[in-house]
Amino acid sequence: MEIKKLPDAEFNIMKVVWANEPPITTNIIMQQHGNNEGWKLQTAISLLLRLVERGFLRTEKTGKERTYFPMVNKEDYLKFETGKFVKQFHDNSVLNFINTMYNDKALNDDDINELLAWAKERKG
Repeated sequence: MEIKKLPDAEFNIMKVVWANEPPITTNIIMQQHGNNEGWKLQTAISLLLRLVERGFLRTEKTGKERTYFPMVNKEDYLKFETGKFVKQFHDNSVLNFINTMYNDKALNDDDINELLAWAKERKG
């Protein structure tokens, strides 16, 4: 399956799905996100069905309730989004991305030291 970018509302539902042990119910979505957003139950149901159509979730009917299971894991989606972002906004250069973060003061000395340690570990 080809992963495609999710709209924010659907991504927020997926964050709830990924944070919980499957199966997920509409109740869980409402308790952990929808109620905070002021959603009606039908809004959550519609978004869950869109995620099923896009291949991010699979659904089963258990009695009167539908349950949902993730079909795309969080790591794969984040890898897709991050790669797309670095390519689109930083000419596919991680160094450009880090430089932008550094110049914007988003990275501090601890972050830089952590990156250096990570790079040394990878280099072997």
